[in-house]
Amino acid sequence: MTTSVPAKNDMNLNTFGLVVCGGSSSRMGTDKSMLQYFEKPQRYHIYDMLLHFCEKVFISCNEVQAATIDDRYHFIKDDHAFSNMGPMAALLTAYNKFPKKNILFIGCDYPFLTTAELQNFLSSCGNGLSGFYNAEARFYEPLLALYPASSAEELNRLYEAKQFSLQHFLKDHNAIKYFPQDQNSMLSIDTHEAYIKAKENIQED
Repeated sequence: MTTSVPAKNDMNLNTFGLVVCGGSSSRMGTDKSMLQYFEKPQRYHIYDMLLHFCEKVFISCNEVQAATIDDRYHFIKDDHAFSNMGPMAALLTAYNKFPKKNILFIGCDYPFLTTAELQNFLSSCGNGLSGFYNAEARFYEPLLALYPASSAEELNRLYEAKQFSLQHFLKDHNAIKYFPQDQNSMLSIDTHEAYIKAKENIQED
């Protein structure tokens, strides 16, 4: 799964990467961001991947996870005001800290995501609201998406209205649909059995 490292361009200068690893990981039974498919825990693997595309990168985490993050990595703890909101908590916390930045929003659940796929995504969609799109299931992957700075105002309005679905936000605002070249890049790993199988497949490649 090795790929060439993309060159940075002007698009990167206003984009911050956010590695989303909050949540209870109840189905997995352990912190999914600490699972290891490659040579390091997944939250650091994704962080290092996003460095090629972003001005800065941060790990989005909860209070417990924050105490376990390696000193070499920057992180942002979810604001307490946004507790129990799911992924939108991470996005709103980032916008409140960096209101003029686009957010490349990537979850830890997708071990088959590659730099090549991210390069294609960003090249295809530019700086507009966009997300990986599952054509078969007809839904966006909200944790494989780019949320431009212009989304902050509307997302805060939705928060006030107690509407926390990023899936609905992408759909309602007709976000650009990105159809990945490798459908496995959208494969979310949520159980221990799925993790073992995914790791075996990665090691065979």
